[in-house]
Amino acid sequence: MDTIDFRSDTVTWPTPAMRAAMAAAPVGDDVYGEDPTVSALEARAAERLGKEAGLFVSSGTQGNLIAALVHAQRGDEAILGEDAHTFCWEAGGLAVLGGITPRPLPTDALGQMDLAQVQGAIRGDNPHWPRSRLILTENSSGGNHGAAIPPVYFEALRAIANGHDLRIHLDGARLFNATTALGCEPTAITRSVDSVSICLSKGLCAPVGSVLVGDREFIHQARRTRKLVGGGMRQAGILAAAGLIALEEMTQRLGEDHALAQRLAQGLASVPGIEIDPAVVQTNMVFFTLAADAPLTPPELVAKLWDGYGIKVGIYSYRTLRAVTHYWITNDHVELLVNGLRHLLAQS
Repeated sequence: MDTIDFRSDTVTWPTPAMRAAMAAAPVGDDVYGEDPTVSALEARAAERLGKEAGLFVSSGTQGNLIAALVHAQRGDEAILGEDAHTFCWEAGGLAVLGGITPRPLPTDALGQMDLAQVQGAIRGDNPHWPRSRLILTENSSGGNHGAAIPPVYFEALRAIANGHDLRIHLDGARLFNATTALGCEPTAITRSVDSVSICLSKGLCAPVGSVLVGDREFIHQARRTRKLVGGGMRQAGILAAAGLIALEEMTQRLGEDHALAQRLAQGLASVPGIEIDPAVVQTNMVFFTLAADAPLTPPELVAKLWDGYGIKVGIYSYRTLRAVTHYWITNDHVELLVNGLRHLLAQS
């Protein structure tokens, strides 16, 4: 990459190996089911996640939307965390395109809903109420410092869902970050849910794409729904080729990003004017807050980091910033960011 960009792992460029694979990929018309590279990616993603079939989609948001449209109908209700990506960051697609009512519940520091509250949110059979149909989950939890939620939580949700004939969809945009941090296989989590969407971009470096997986009937309906929302692609094997490398190779190195994130968090904790608890950093996301008496506002600090050091970081909320480590971030970049913040907050 030609910049030092900590704003997100969505900014990653494809690796040289990905570019070579994309150039050489055998392709066909995927809407006709004739792209061999797409088919290989879908099959491999389903295998790794312990499901019967997969569907290549353009983005994690599209995968989540398709899953909700298959699992629930207009007038149904989806129970989800109040900080879930599907609730906060997907343009209200559940309601706008699906007619699905979100039922947001509070979450803890890991992004977990209270199980008793989930149970209590499930509605009975009353014509005045929307029908409870779906539980939407997320791992890792992007709104909670990229926290990795352990398998036992999903097992408990499965037991609740089974008792009420509900479906569970997992927004697994960064699922491999979570399982790397937890030291478990993805299937330890995915066996408890009906469908999963994983992003191949973000920390896995593919330029575009996600895969939605589930049982064969679910994916059959999902393929129809993908067409409905304009997601059918043609010679998409060019993209899927990068996705295969993302799935096979890049998932194996995410621990390096986590180690860099922890190093960054430890460094930031030593900078006067910055508030951070390194203990909450489990994966590749580092949230830090400017102290009330810090001499710069977040927008001023972001501008000075870019102008003076060529570093981009993101503003997450009022006085909180986010730095995300990924394949293109190095130890030297982490050191430069920490030293740049120390200098700027001391000099201003």
